[in-house]
Amino acid sequence: MPPAAEDFAANVQALRTDLLRFARLQLRSEAWAEDVVSETVLAALERPQAFGGRSQLKTWLVGILKHKIVDHLRRHARECSYDAADDGDGQGWDWEADLFAADGHYREMPQDWGDPQAALRERQFMDVMEACVGQMPPNLGRVFLMREWLELDSEAICKELAVTPTNLHVMLHRARLRLRECLQARWFGGRR
Repeated sequence: MPPAAEDFAANVQALRTDLLRFARLQLRSEAWAEDVVSETVLAALERPQAFGGRSQLKTWLVGILKHKIVDHLRRHARECSYDAADDGDGQGWDWEADLFAADGHYREMPQDWGDPQAALRERQFMDVMEACVGQMPPNLGRVFLMREWLELDSEAICKELAVTPTNLHVMLHRARLRLRECLQARWFGGRR
C-alpha cells in the first residue's frame, strides 16, 4: 500500500470511534452501529479517490455514514424484535386470544393510522427540502446540516470548520434565508 493510502486508511480508522458514537445515537443498537460503521469504513477505503479534500475527512465520512444508516433503517423497517414468551411478567402473552374473538374478528378495531395522503405529502416535502439544501452553496448547506440535522452545537461546528461564532451565525442566517426562499418557491407558493 502506498504511503498516502496508508495515511488515508489510518486517518479513516482514527475516526471510527466518532462514527460509532453517531451511529449508536441514531440506531440505538451496538450491533447495528458496528455494522453501518464497518460498511462506511469499507466504502471509504474502497474508493479513497472519492474524497477530494473539499471538506474535512470526518464530514465526508459522516455523509457516507448517514446514507448507510438510512439504508439500514429501510432494510430493517419491517423487522420486529419481540419475544412473545416474555411480556414482562414472566408468562407468555396469548396475543391471538387478546386481540381476536373466536370468530376471527378483532375484539376492538385497530386505531385509525391517519391520512396516507398526508404522509405522502410530508415525504414529498422532505424531498423538496433536501433539494433546496442541495442547491445552497456547499459551505452554507454543510453548516445548516451540521446544525439542524446532526444537531451539533455551535462550538463543535466552529471547531470543525475553523470559523468564528459570529461567522457561523451569519452563515446559518444566510442558509435559513435561502431555504425559506427555495421552499416558498417550490413548495408553499404552489400549495396554498
